[in-house]
Amino acid sequence: MNISAPAIRRPIATILLTSALGLAGLLAFNVLPVSPLPQIDSPTITVSAQLPGASPDVMAAAVATPLERQFGHIAGVTEMTSQSSTGSSTISLQFDLSKNVNAAAREVQAAISAARTYLPTNLPSNPVYRKVNSADAPIAILGIESDTYPVGALYDSASTILQQKIAQIQGVGQITIGGSTLPAVRVEINPLQLEHYGLSLADVATFLKNQNAHSPTGAVSDGQTTSYITVNDQLSKAEDYRKLGVSTQNGAAVRLEDIATVVDSTENLHSSGYVNGRQSVDLIIFKQPGANIIETVDRINAQLPALRSAIPAGQTITKIMDATTTIRASLRDTELTLLLSIMLVILVVFVFLRDWRAIIIPGIAVPISLIGTFGAMYLLHYSLDNLSLMALTISTGFVIDDAIVVMENITRYVEEGVAPLEAAYKGAQEIGFTVISITLSLLAVFIPILMMGGIIGRLFREFAVTLSIAILISMILSLTTTPMLCSLLLKRREKSDHGRLYRVIEGGFDWLRGLYERTLRWVIRDHAILVLVVFVFTIVLNVVYLVRVSKGLFPQQDTGLLMGAVMGPQDASFTMMDDATKRAVEIVRADPAVQNVIGFTGGGISGTSNNAFMFVVLKPLNQRKLSATDVLNRLRPNLAAVKEAQTFLMAAQEINLGARQSNAQYQYTLQADSTSDLKKYVPLLTREMKKLSAVADVNSDLQSGGLETYLTYDRLTAARLGLMPANINDVLNYSFSQAQTSTIYKPLNQYHVILEAQSQFTQNPETLRNTYIQTSSGSVPLSAISSYKTLTAPLSVNHSGLYPSSTISFNLSSGTSLERATSKIHNLEDQLHIPKSVHGAFSGTAQLYQASIDSEPILIATAIFAVYIVLGVLYESFIHPITILTTLPSASLGAVITLVLFHAELDVISLIGIILLIGIVKKNAIMMIDFALQLEREQNLATEDAIFQACVLRFRPILMTTAAAFFGAVPLAFGTGIGSEFRRPLGLTILGGLLVSQVLTLYTTPVVYLMLDRLRHRFGGGTSNRPHAVAAQEAL
Repeated sequence: MNISAPAIRRPIATILLTSALGLAGLLAFNVLPVSPLPQIDSPTITVSAQLPGASPDVMAAAVATPLERQFGHIAGVTEMTSQSSTGSSTISLQFDLSKNVNAAAREVQAAISAARTYLPTNLPSNPVYRKVNSADAPIAILGIESDTYPVGALYDSASTILQQKIAQIQGVGQITIGGSTLPAVRVEINPLQLEHYGLSLADVATFLKNQNAHSPTGAVSDGQTTSYITVNDQLSKAEDYRKLGVSTQNGAAVRLEDIATVVDSTENLHSSGYVNGRQSVDLIIFKQPGANIIETVDRINAQLPALRSAIPAGQTITKIMDATTTIRASLRDTELTLLLSIMLVILVVFVFLRDWRAIIIPGIAVPISLIGTFGAMYLLHYSLDNLSLMALTISTGFVIDDAIVVMENITRYVEEGVAPLEAAYKGAQEIGFTVISITLSLLAVFIPILMMGGIIGRLFREFAVTLSIAILISMILSLTTTPMLCSLLLKRREKSDHGRLYRVIEGGFDWLRGLYERTLRWVIRDHAILVLVVFVFTIVLNVVYLVRVSKGLFPQQDTGLLMGAVMGPQDASFTMMDDATKRAVEIVRADPAVQNVIGFTGGGISGTSNNAFMFVVLKPLNQRKLSATDVLNRLRPNLAAVKEAQTFLMAAQEINLGARQSNAQYQYTLQADSTSDLKKYVPLLTREMKKLSAVADVNSDLQSGGLETYLTYDRLTAARLGLMPANINDVLNYSFSQAQTSTIYKPLNQYHVILEAQSQFTQNPETLRNTYIQTSSGSVPLSAISSYKTLTAPLSVNHSGLYPSSTISFNLSSGTSLERATSKIHNLEDQLHIPKSVHGAFSGTAQLYQASIDSEPILIATAIFAVYIVLGVLYESFIHPITILTTLPSASLGAVITLVLFHAELDVISLIGIILLIGIVKKNAIMMIDFALQLEREQNLATEDAIFQACVLRFRPILMTTAAAFFGAVPLAFGTGIGSEFRRPLGLTILGGLLVSQVLTLYTTPVVYLMLDRLRHRFGGGTSNRPHAVAAQEAL
């Protein structure tokens, strides 16, 4: 049966169908979505709750824990972490990849409602949730600046106008505003003047509360008309309050300005932001899980003109960071890599066949195979991303293989004098089974990838399917379009027609083939045992180098963004942290690779007062030359000059795993039943980890050493004076916590009047002695009814699941692999004899790496077994698949040695390369064995003669297909553009594997074939399963 015959007989139908495939692919290409990577976001929901003034311990016990208990009943939750700081709790829920985020949101809302009865009754509002992973990097940052408006007005525009409009854009998740707070009228009380006039803070608070009324005032009507009553019941400026009479003394009014300084300011003075050293308010925009980042940012950019016109004149919006700039550049570079690969593999065909007609045939087959794949990608709802384009790039070496094998076989007949049409029929029929065998066995290696679960399986499923589709289309074209084109275009050329270049290349090839023929005869006849020794030696070297090679999870990406925190002592004041942040911003800004740097003081990653947060936007790669990691390493010693605080930076990654926020890229989490164990062992492990050379930027989120002024009431004395604890707490609240005592209602937002003691009365605990409380018999100082002492207290409390936890974050030192770092940390934990009551485990990326180490051998073994099954079915043999699979040890050895030589890691990308090699290198053996079986069957040759002739006759197509795959991978291995670090491991493994396997399998395959044939005859009584293999081939 000749499955190529109909296509050869009907060239017009074949041409039209091939054109239709290409047209469909081109149409699909224009509408395919664009993204950095396949959709791999874990459904993540962040829940936040506020209870102003509550300590971290109270927030953890009274707010976070009741919510966590309800969330624990939701099916599909894979990770639950919480952070509780003063007045705030944030709980991150990460769900199984199969969970629909909208369904998860409904279950979260139901759990919040169920927990409401267990939450404090004075919780000002219900907990709220957002479909966003707070540990993700932002997709865009917009800054608002002005030379005339105060920073509070900038925040007002950001909060009231911009945040609302941007949140309505499809794909936008959370929007965080940093740099200031809403405008407010601040009433800063002088306690001494207050006591002088015999007034209490409660009197002032009540007075301020009553100045802004917002209640119905009714209407008047005379039966013909109606007039609604409005009053001037809103005071919005400080000048409106200063002259107000709080009380009267001896017939004279005591005005507010007599006892306080009244200013227009902001709600929270302990919040600031800087962009390149200039004060600014910034909107940090995150995407929703599942949203396409490029489409979302494009929608934001399209709205920028409308956003600029919506804010007051004199305020400007600047785009400080756009995550898609690097993504777009990376995709452009990947597309160029794909085009370069296509050009190289077509050049390989020309070098071997030296005929312009030979260029046309693969020049049609390869682009149509790739373009046709776009149509299938569209139907499968895939995107144009780095992995799908990488799959198409690497497939250029595969898809041309089928065309080469068919075309070379037809060309051989044409050169022997057979008419092109007859040569097409004969050559296609002869090679059809080989092409199908190569293709199906290559596809078999993707079965384990398609069956992989978790984030890695989701990430590479699109890669595997895209590559498989390209290979399937290539097989169909090679058995239809390629022989049809050969019948039309190829013709026999006389030697006199060949030019000088042809004769030089042909002479070199003849010499190489002659050398191979002589050495192969020498090996088969007298030195087969030497080849078997070399084969065994490659297996041994595989083990040696697999132990030696550095291992990791994913290549370190350069997204052009660094993130991190400035962490001060746990008793650091806002003023000190603000100064330290400004110094750190200036140091980073001075680096020539930095484009923009943003610093926020007043609540960093952990939301505590001793943290500031930083974003560092790097210049485009072609302007800075250094990678993001190199820039980070250069900044680290410079930032050490800020002695008051430590600065921790990490390179943002497109593949972000886990929901726990941290100051570095990798995390190790300790979990215990009690916080006392964490307080003991987390600092110990952190201190010892800092001594390890394998890790850098070691820090923990354990914040248990903050200062606390603990006030003790003398309840009997207070009771005699008619005071209750609530009275005392009110005085403290109005003096020291920026209390919101009145609400100013405006059409677009609500603002507040803030009551607080003047700054000179809030600088240290001693000022408590001068705080007065009004009683029925006059005012008394707080020192008369209480005493205080200074204690330590947590600034934040963290949970993993329901248990107290603390996470130690770290980056890798330069040249250190993740494998070495994790091994050192495990050894350190054992050396410190940390008790079993404290459970330690890696989280996020490091956790997934630990899991991947265990699954890698299973993945490779499954791929090999899948290939064996396919080959066994095709050849109806147990023996021939073993012969074919003996090509693998040399390929994996070459791959691993190449990784070692180029100081690359054996990570998920290079592992995919090794799995691909399983499918690639066995094609050499298939071409040898398939042709040897044909010679034994049709010409009744002896096994040794058959395999010898098969190796020599198939030498050219073996070299051509290997060279095509090799040069197709060259742009991946040696590209230097944006995103090249993600593609390089795949290219290196394929180059090294092909190079070593090409040299060795030319000899090991025939030797193993002969050895197994002799064993079969010796132990199988001379029986043969070849008739079954013949039947299988003839059926195709």
